[in-house]
Amino acid sequence: MAHPAARAARVVWGTGIDAELRPVLAVSLAASVASTGVWSFVGIWAIRRLGAQESTLGVAFLVNAAAGAAAAYLAGHLSDRFGRRPLVLATLAGQVALLVGFLAVGGNELAGLALVCVAGLFFQPGNPATQAIVADLVPVARHEAGYAAVRVASNLGTTMGPPFGAVLIALASWSALFAGAALVALLGFVLALRLLPARGAFSPAEPPARRSMPVVLHDRPFVLFLLSALLAYLVYVSFELVLPISLVSSHGVSPAAWGLIFVLNPLLVALFQLPLTARLALVPTSIKLSIAVPLMGLPFLLLSFVDTLPVIVAIVVVFVLGEMLWVPTAQTLVARLAPADLRGAYMGAFASTIALGFALAPLLGLVVREHFGDGALWIAVAATSLVAGAGAADACWIAVGRRRILL
Repeated sequence: MAHPAARAARVVWGTGIDAELRPVLAVSLAASVASTGVWSFVGIWAIRRLGAQESTLGVAFLVNAAAGAAAAYLAGHLSDRFGRRPLVLATLAGQVALLVGFLAVGGNELAGLALVCVAGLFFQPGNPATQAIVADLVPVARHEAGYAAVRVASNLGTTMGPPFGAVLIALASWSALFAGAALVALLGFVLALRLLPARGAFSPAEPPARRSMPVVLHDRPFVLFLLSALLAYLVYVSFELVLPISLVSSHGVSPAAWGLIFVLNPLLVALFQLPLTARLALVPTSIKLSIAVPLMGLPFLLLSFVDTLPVIVAIVVVFVLGEMLWVPTAQTLVARLAPADLRGAYMGAFASTIALGFALAPLLGLVVREHFGDGALWIAVAATSLVAGAGAADACWIAVGRRRILL
């Protein structure tokens, strides 16, 4: 009889997942539970437990995002030279240490905010190494399915992390939250130590003998795609951080109702990411990317005309459809554009756009909303999504013309 965990895995991922990716899925799930379990509540902790001002906390989060962007690229670069596994292990060990640090600060505001500022150095570096290891482990034809599978694992963690953190806070204390998250991160470290291979069947034969930054900056299709990816993440983060403010402040939605609506995002990804990716596998990359980001951004225009709960739910569903189409397709494109010896650096540069999106989207979005109104905010988001989709498709066409690769 199959182990219950194995049966549950087959329900979520089916039987078509490459065996080589199963360790990556396990590590990604544990890391996602630990990170989302903490970061869903860090802002509340800083304000209620430490007495931090909202403006000061906002600056700390901005510094955190900037540090994360730099750390993501550097970690990807280092993973090309020293391997993916050491970077994943170092990241998880750093997370454990950071969470123990949160546990130790007590009510010290300065120490707590300092840890928030540097947290990006510990939570971002594992991302590019994890993305690069997918391309190291499976052939090109399986890249998109592999990235979709890892994304399902991360979203399952996103579904489980906040309730896990909420239970620890409700039944115990803030200290229990940080201790529990540290134990889950430690579990991820142990899984990575025991299960992740040192090399994959498709890993580069030798470490790179050249610097990565000049190659990245002179790769016109990739630079264009990075710009489009940054715009895409502005749209994505607007959904995650700006939309709840808009709905609660301007559209009469209660925070509790938004919490229930938001859960649709990770649940839909967990249920439909793999079938959608398989169904659209033969659609050209340029078409998928040109459609995906507008699907994320254009539905928000409806809020200016009708803001009933069924319409808001429909907006979220269409957004998630675009998100499921964009993320694994974008990761696959980066893997295809990257030279094999610089795969980690390319993934690191791509991961840095995520951190920059989290830094810029709330800042720009809330400024537009404050000065020009809620409707102007969503017009700006919709326009950004159109530009991002067009830029990603253009990057694909340039790459096809220059490199004779099929995208």
